Amino acid sequence: MDIREQVRKHPDLSGISGKGHYLILHNDDVHTFDYVITSLIEICKHDVHQAEQCAYIVHYKGKCDVKKGSYDFLHPMKDRLADKGLSVTID
Repeated sequence: MDIREQVRKHPDLSGISGKGHYLILHNDDVHTFDYVITSLIEICKHDVHQAEQCAYIVHYKGKCDVKKGSYDFLHPMKDRLADKGLSVTID
């Protein structure tokens, strides 16, 4: 089985194929670092270090692309993050 077949069959990797869209998290000056980090770990399946880095980038730069994949892969994550009150877009 080649890598493309593995990606298609693996549920956590299936969203990386297709067009390259980005899930962008925007700074809102409302939520705590811990809240954002926990949300990224829970919803985007980031590890602790990746979630922390994204939270700091958002804080200092105003936004950060937290996930790349197809629109269909990213949209449920966008909705869940938005339901938690975070400001997110898909580009």
